[in-house]
Amino acid sequence: MRFPEDVPVLTDGTVTLRAHTSADIKPAFDVCQDPVMQQWTTIPVPYEWQHAEQYLTEFIPSGWRDGSSWGWAIEYDGRYAGTIDLRPGAGGVGEIGFGLAPWARGNGVMTRAVKLTLGYAFDQGWERVIWRAYVGNWGSRRVAWKSGFRNLVMVPAHGVARGVRKDEWIASITRDDDPEPQGHWWSVPVLEVDGVRLREFRSTDAKRVAEACNDERTQEWLVGLPSPYTLDDAEGFIESRQEIRASGEGVTWVIVDPDTDELLGNVSVFDLRNRIDQTMGEIGYWAHPDARGRGVMSKAVGLVIRHAFTPLEDGGLGRRRLVLFAAEGNTASKHVAEVNGFTEFGVERSASPTRDGRFLDTHGFDLLRTD
Repeated sequence: MRFPEDVPVLTDGTVTLRAHTSADIKPAFDVCQDPVMQQWTTIPVPYEWQHAEQYLTEFIPSGWRDGSSWGWAIEYDGRYAGTIDLRPGAGGVGEIGFGLAPWARGNGVMTRAVKLTLGYAFDQGWERVIWRAYVGNWGSRRVAWKSGFRNLVMVPAHGVARGVRKDEWIASITRDDDPEPQGHWWSVPVLEVDGVRLREFRSTDAKRVAEACNDERTQEWLVGLPSPYTLDDAEGFIESRQEIRASGEGVTWVIVDPDTDELLGNVSVFDLRNRIDQTMGEIGYWAHPDARGRGVMSKAVGLVIRHAFTPLEDGGLGRRRLVLFAAEGNTASKHVAEVNGFTEFGVERSASPTRDGRFLDTHGFDLLRTD
């Protein structure tokens, strides 16, 4: 193809994909100074003016001319907002890549750009488009999810950035697939009542997580926790909450004091993709020692119950039934269930392991939306 004459203009009325021009060099250079862009891409660091100039005036035009890559400038609100490209491969399969300016993020711009690009690829006869990103690039993964990419896998050490091997996420979409989200990517709304606030976990919560999970009572009832429980364990736990949300498996809140924002505990709804019943969910929780005996967990679980039973169309989890389990002797956990209206439905014999090798009975509780 000739550049720029043969570069197709793609638009949905809000976002336009067009050929790059020399006027894009300055904003493209600015975008590549963004630490997030540098963290998740393979652009040179430091990124200098000559890099932007060479990329826009040599690399992109040559890609169109020899068919090795098709790159567009993303225009939004009358401004250059980033770049998106397709890289054709063999057998009707190719890859997509993209980067967006910080000022344009959070407005659905990249999802629109990706869908325009997918439409073009499939019009050209492609059968499948592959998306890749380094593990941890949640912004890119969310765009892929919103654009209908599916069958995500994590491939260890598959990518290379500046000589360093990195784990990668890989997903794809075919010409026959619906370019819409598959499954749920749950949000974590702030919930609050009577001196208790629930919010999303932050990295700054790690110290209090470690304190809570090293506590003797927490260790007694949650035998799956590492012992000792380190700051690294806490940081890994916080990071893993993102994966649980993004995969649709569950939602986790940190319970905090609304005045100090200090961590008081954790409450989750999980098993939201139960193989047999995807209208149910299981509630689990632990409390920091500072929060015990004050009714904090009972209030927090009450907030989560209301959110879980709220219909999907109203921003909730759309659950029909919730379950909760407590080992024999865990009277505090059983109290939380009873205060919140759960009904004990049975006992699983010798179902809860202990750290000293014993197995305790487990009491099962449930609550229906209609209760």
